[in-house]
Amino acid sequence: MYYLPEPPYFLLIVGLFTGLTCGLAFEATLKMNVKELLKKPANQMLKGSGLQLPFLGICVGICVFLSAGLEIFLFDRWLSYSIALPMTIFIAALVWIQLESLLKQIKIGGSKAIDLDVFY
Repeated sequence: MYYLPEPPYFLLIVGLFTGLTCGLAFEATLKMNVKELLKKPANQMLKGSGLQLPFLGICVGICVFLSAGLEIFLFDRWLSYSIALPMTIFIAALVWIQLESLLKQIKIGGSKAIDLDVFY
């Protein structure tokens, strides 16, 4: 008898929900930190700012979402997580580095330092 496991639709929904709710918390915390940074620049930008926990929640949610999607459409569980975890870690590191760079620009030049209308 051939056994077909139940696709992890629940994990797909939980991963998406976790990523979205942590993303909203991350957005609110980031807006609050940027307002404080514009009022009085601090030496510590992302350390102790409260951004790490929502960002970690986003990463966990996205990793679960990606692995559940891979498991539904292509692979088994072990292979899905072995693809989704390094991909999530790599992308999260790139986003975190870019966020640090943007906050440094805001600290040095204010909100005009990241004016995107200049490129049009």
